[in-house]
Amino acid sequence: MQIERCSEYASARGWSVVQEVKEVGSGAIQRPQRADLLKLCRKRQVDIVVVWKLDRWGRSVSDVVSTLQELQELGVQFVSITEVLDFTTAMGRAMSGLLAVFSEFERDMISERVKAGLNQARLRGKRLGRPPKVKEKEIEIKKLWKKYGNKSLVARELGVSRRSVSRII
Repeated sequence: MQIERCSEYASARGWSVVQEVKEVGSGAIQRPQRADLLKLCRKRQVDIVVVWKLDRWGRSVSDVVSTLQELQELGVQFVSITEVLDFTTAMGRAMSGLLAVFSEFERDMISERVKAGLNQARLRGKRLGRPPKVKEKEIEIKKLWKKYGNKSLVARELGVSRRSVSRII
């Protein structure tokens, strides 16, 4: 039904369909057909992308906005039929700008919350960052270094990096 409606919309506007994308799989992370469509857009083989609904295009606000911005930079128009988002019109382009503003606002708010949380953890004495994995293996590293004299062998045997071995010896 969605593809049929998109095709009808394109025909009514006098546009020819270059490629139809039908990806099945709720919440799929890999979306190869969409990636192929974006490649066609980058090659300037597509002028307009028509979708049934905005959530059919992307799985998250940041994904939708970033790909819409890329399409806009490529000069590719975007139409979402059910939300009446038609970026080929002045109103649609204004809506695109608003989406970008709200997406940037969302990213800034997330960043501020993360920074506040990290600061609060520091104030409570919480050690941040990767836990020191090597300190507990210092004695083993020194023994194996005497045995092998090779950082790579020591690192492989203990499951640590060569750089970690270097810091100890």
